[in-house]
Amino acid sequence: MGDLIFSVFPTENFVDLGLFQFGREKCAPSHSFGPAKRNHYLFHYVISGTGVLMAEDNNGVTQNYQVKSMEGFLISPNQITTYIADKDVPWDYCWIEFDGLRARGMLEAAGLTVDSPIYHTRHKDLRDDMLNEMLYIIENADLSPFHIIGHLYLFLDYLMRSAVVQTPQSGSKLRDFYIHEALMYIEHNFQNNISIEDIAAACGLNRSYFGKIFRETMGKTPQEFLLSYRMSKAAELMKLTKLSIGDIGNAVSYSNPLHFSRAFKNTYGISPREWRNQNKI
Repeated sequence: MGDLIFSVFPTENFVDLGLFQFGREKCAPSHSFGPAKRNHYLFHYVISGTGVLMAEDNNGVTQNYQVKSMEGFLISPNQITTYIADKDVPWDYCWIEFDGLRARGMLEAAGLTVDSPIYHTRHKDLRDDMLNEMLYIIENADLSPFHIIGHLYLFLDYLMRSAVVQTPQSGSKLRDFYIHEALMYIEHNFQNNISIEDIAAACGLNRSYFGKIFRETMGKTPQEFLLSYRMSKAAELMKLTKLSIGDIGNAVSYSNPLHFSRAFKNTYGISPREWRNQNKI
């Protein structure tokens, strides 16, 4: 068996950059995960050992990557991946799952995309600083959320500056404004029966154009983001309150408990009741 440290971040309303979970694992020989899709960006840094990442590219073709110590790999939202630790020299890696308005641009600045998911560096000092930030977050999960988010920004700064391939960040201030308005609208109305048309209208855009810029910026459709946001809020309520599963479903706009349980299981892989039992404080 491998050794595992794992934490779920108590999601506050961090719109620009949010943290979801993080941990470290000394994998057992041939330990594997997948095939699976993630709802957010997930970055693994390999401290020692080796293994294989099998990741779907933008054309839907699975590519194989050998990932060894002092390298890392990025899993993007909705990308189908499987990763397997070596049977003789398995991985010891740490990981951080995050997302937000700034996430995609920061990762692209580090040269990390669906078609280029492997992190390499020639900057040992910056790489070590990046790893130290990851370990700090993992080992100090009980500190305040704002403190931890500060270290998430430092991690991403070191990631960008240490990457072998660095590309200038691009973006439109007007587009960022629209996406920010959309995220704020979702944050304040996710508990209501809102539609994508409602979100687009709140931004003053038609649905087609809104959907296009949202996906290009966030890496997922507005529907996918809204579902993910609602389920993360539901998980937060299950962990921090004693509300019934039915009441929590209502609190995130699901009046039908069966529909809520199905949506939650599609997101987290287990039922709401199982998730609550596994994540009791």
